[in-house]
Amino acid sequence: MDNTDLQILQILQKKARVPNVEVARNIGMAPSAVLERIKKLEAKGVIEGYEVRLNPDMFHCSMIAFIHIKVEDPVRLKDTGIMLSKIEQIQEVHYLAGKDCLMVKLRVSNNKELETVLRTKIANLDGVKDTKTFIALSTYKESAKIMLPETLK
Repeated sequence: MDNTDLQILQILQKKARVPNVEVARNIGMAPSAVLERIKKLEAKGVIEGYEVRLNPDMFHCSMIAFIHIKVEDPVRLKDTGIMLSKIEQIQEVHYLAGKDCLMVKLRVSNNKELETVLRTKIANLDGVKDTKTFIALSTYKESAKIMLPETLK
């Protein structure tokens, strides 16, 4: 990876659907060369994929909850994390240092759906000992962007 690849990544992070011609114009390269570089970045796993960000309000899933999940046996932590990742409402699953617990972020439509997910999908999983739920009242920033350096050294 070089500084040209970095410039391409910076542009794509701002707007993934930007045409190759526009990327090429911004960095002073031929569109075919830009396309080739993007394909190489995808093949190397630098670019993992492209997603559309939907407005959650339009799909009645604007409630965000963060749930700390304690597991009974730390040996089962990974299996529990994998099972949690299969629950459709859960967007993120993280293993937290220090407490042998997981944290998930989920989106639901309302308190009733949150309660249903907690009782029927999360609390019923083998190995789940305890949960603690935090509901977000407002969101000021939500992003999957990675902070990239201006140039590579």
